[in-house]
Amino acid sequence: MDELYILEKLMGFGMTRQESLIYLCLYKNGEQTGYEVAKQTGISRSNVYGGLSGLTKAGAVYLMEGSSKKYIAVPVDEFCSGKIREMVKDREFLIENMPMVAKASDGYITITGAANIRNKVIAMLEKAKCRIYLSAPGIYLESIRKELENVVRRRMKLVLITDKEMGIEHVFLHLTDKKEMQIRLIVDSLYVLTGDLAGEKTDTCLFSGQRNFVNVFKEALRNEIKLIEIAKGEDENE
Repeated sequence: MDELYILEKLMGFGMTRQESLIYLCLYKNGEQTGYEVAKQTGISRSNVYGGLSGLTKAGAVYLMEGSSKKYIAVPVDEFCSGKIREMVKDREFLIENMPMVAKASDGYITITGAANIRNKVIAMLEKAKCRIYLSAPGIYLESIRKELENVVRRRMKLVLITDKEMGIEHVFLHLTDKKEMQIRLIVDSLYVLTGDLAGEKTDTCLFSGQRNFVNVFKEALRNEIKLIEIAKGEDENE
């Protein structure tokens, strides 16, 4: 596993880059002094001790009792689970106490990065109230299968246009040839998300609630479905 990828994930749990390097060093090598960590990582001793102090306060590192100060990494599952519990509590507090939004934006919003786009897609699926039209390659739909199954359990209309049989019951499925790595999502005829799905940080999608924009995409999806049905009929008649 690429350590740069591991460091990036650790940073997602609130560590700075230096703290993630220090934590990973302790995780791999066991209990160590600040001096030993500095030697292993190439980080200055003053920065190492600052990082160790921050990691200790964050619950990622324990200070060992003994004649010399040694530190040990908290098991990653224990640390991550603790942070998630804290974030869930903070989420509940913020939902309950944040001021009301004066007016929801229905303009054009650019969403960049594969992870951010995936989060937006899931949020749209979770907030949907009656119907969803989703055009995307099967490999992407598999990555959000759980969320799609939840949509079906909530008894909403789910129309999928894709290149793979999904095996999800009570879905209106339209199979087509191999699709490009792009997404077109319409929720409740109110919101649209469209753009690239290459799985990169440079991926870009456009989100909007503009009525004209939504109507254009509804018509585009209707036409795509019609073309699939026409092609299917021609294949059956051959």
